[in-house]
Amino acid sequence: MDLQLKDKVILVTGGSKGIGHGISVLLAAEGAIPVIIGRDRKSMLEVVADIERSGGKASFAMAELTDPEQCRLAVESTVEKYGKIDGVVNNAGINDGVGLENGNYEDFLRSINRNLTHYYLMAHYALPELKKTQGAIVNIGSKTSVTGQGGTSGYAAANGGRNAITREWAVELLPYNIRVNAVIVAECYTPLYDRWIKTFDNPEEKLKAITDKIPLGQRMTTAEEIASTVAFLLSNRSSHTTGQLLFVDGGYTHLDRSIS
Repeated sequence: MDLQLKDKVILVTGGSKGIGHGISVLLAAEGAIPVIIGRDRKSMLEVVADIERSGGKASFAMAELTDPEQCRLAVESTVEKYGKIDGVVNNAGINDGVGLENGNYEDFLRSINRNLTHYYLMAHYALPELKKTQGAIVNIGSKTSVTGQGGTSGYAAANGGRNAITREWAVELLPYNIRVNAVIVAECYTPLYDRWIKTFDNPEEKLKAITDKIPLGQRMTTAEEIASTVAFLLSNRSSHTTGQLLFVDGGYTHLDRSIS
């Protein structure tokens, strides 16, 4: 299926690592131009070079996403370079373990800023261009927003906020034909996830205990599977889909985990 994404300019926060990397690479393969927004210049340069070697197009803009001015400048530089923005993928964030019992006010606020505030900032600054292109926004979220996890109040609260603003923006932006959806991730195997698994005494045993609870195939979701859904939601192939929370998780969140 041709997703008709050729030469569409898509901002992807945190687009050089993990799920964001998968999204950037797949968008470029579909003919879009991902503009990676982040602070790790080295990794962004590497991804852009890899995409260009494969015949695709990509670029990046430096930004500390907790800084509103840097978010604004990243959007501004993209418009200066390409003259438009067709979509925004809000992806950057970290499960930083700011809990209720062992956390504190300052760390909780920092977690909200690291995981939610820049979703608003990027969409806000890109909105004038999205109105012109009747573009789309895709927010990446987490199962923690509906299942909880324990010991991660900041991250869970931020993801609840991601779900809420997805539906709020879908309503607010109806007059402009801008669609807003979210992709909710449960257990996706990324380099960061790999490092976390390896902190356990028996990482293989821990990983099996997790995958055994994933109903569809007893395996982790891949970044490519997340990216495919994101690309579809950005494309006009999903032209009547808005305000949705799509769980790409092998049934982890909603299916009975005792199913065998």
